[in-house]
Amino acid sequence: MKNVVIDKIGSAASALNIGRDATVIVSTSQPRNGDAIVVRVLSESATYGNLELPNGRLARLTTGDVLVGVLGSRRALKGFVGDVPETLSAGDSLNLLNMGGVMGICSGHHSSFSDAISVEFIGYVANDELSVANIGQNALQPAEVLGRSVPLVVIAGACMNSGKTVAATEIIKQASHRGLRVAGAKISGVAALRDTLNMQDHGAFVTASFLDCGLPSTANMTDLAPIARSLINHLNGFNPDLIVAELGDGIVGGYSVETVLSDPDIRRAISTFVFCAADYVSVIGGSSVLKGYDIEIDVVAGSVTDSQMGEDFITEKFGLPAGNARRNGERLFDLVTSGFSLAVRSKS
Repeated sequence: MKNVVIDKIGSAASALNIGRDATVIVSTSQPRNGDAIVVRVLSESATYGNLELPNGRLARLTTGDVLVGVLGSRRALKGFVGDVPETLSAGDSLNLLNMGGVMGICSGHHSSFSDAISVEFIGYVANDELSVANIGQNALQPAEVLGRSVPLVVIAGACMNSGKTVAATEIIKQASHRGLRVAGAKISGVAALRDTLNMQDHGAFVTASFLDCGLPSTANMTDLAPIARSLINHLNGFNPDLIVAELGDGIVGGYSVETVLSDPDIRRAISTFVFCAADYVSVIGGSSVLKGYDIEIDVVAGSVTDSQMGEDFITEKFGLPAGNARRNGERLFDLVTSGFSLAVRSKS
């Protein structure tokens, strides 16, 4: 073991409360998903060169920085793809796979990005017991049973960057403006605090994500439903009036979203299913895929509704309610909540 001075800490490791001086285990150990590691930055990136810190702020990475990150996988259609290496020893090269500090071996990236930042593995972060620190320590545990829930709005999309987070945060904002205690959840994706902090900025009084369950990402999970149940149960424990849950990535992809959609208990708990799409064909394809899970789209949102033409076309041609978060958030909220009742609690 040795002590190392840390320059920056990725938000994916925020639950471990690692300080500026860290004890590092330099011996070879079998790398695990969620292990906290110390690395030295070897390269920089003009297109993807920031690290999200535990306070949510972005910090620019420069060659020579010593970072704390977390081992994990990523399967981003419009980002990086990578995995936890099978073995890992001091001096080995890894890559930064996302801004939250998830690290692994990058195997590819979207053509709009430069190469993933390269880092040199220094060692594992030691916990108080002087074993390898892992974000699964003291995390929320998977739940086999979904308890009773307040109204649950689930927002999914055709793919990443289809408008899910904009829709989710606007629905939260409108709920908050109407005096409701609203909770926000991010059920799938790759670990960062940006989306849950955004939910808080728009009025969510409590948020939770798969990161709270000790997962650096939900890539390639056999079954994500127990994590989804855990998050919904956890948020219901705070006595909200409404839960707004976003499924990161798309309903087809590498983040195990399909295992949530196929869970009958979760499907029964959904009050409104909002589908975000970029174009008309995505609405057709999304509707077809979701019917395979016995899920009907209740409201269409996302970038396909950014023009009035798109909103009108969906309503007239597909017979689906459509609303836009950017142009008329109040109307979108009314559409989302039209199928269930919400009672504003007394402030006395």
